[in-house]
Amino acid sequence: QLELVESGGGLVHPGGSLRLSCAASGSILDGFRVGWFRQGPGKEREGVACISPNGVTTIYSDSVEGRFTISRENAENTVALQMTDLKPEDTADYYCAAGWGVNPDFCTIVPDKGRYPYWGQGTQVSVSS
Repeated sequence: QLELVESGGGLVHPGGSLRLSCAASGSILDGFRVGWFRQGPGKEREGVACISPNGVTTIYSDSVEGRFTISRENAENTVALQMTDLKPEDTADYYCAAGWGVNPDFCTIVPDKGRYPYWGQGTQVSVSS
């Protein structure tokens, strides 16, 4: 059974950076598509970024394109989300999720539990001056 644990959240000033990590146990992550999702106060869960099983495909939401980078760190069995130029509207609980990737080139930022059956507990990111 794949288990995911997020870390790296915290409080940061606008314009600052954070690096979130999604650590997997119980299975090797490199056969899974992995997505990062977030849910802000009073908002619905939204997709932020995803990476395909082979790492070739990455997708970002319009709101984070150019500021966030998702990457695989297979040696550590983790997927990272590097966040730069953070804005107050990035404040949210951030979750990583994984799904077995039949298509090695595919991922999606739609928070579909059918495609992402494994979810972590989340890590909180607060951006405030």
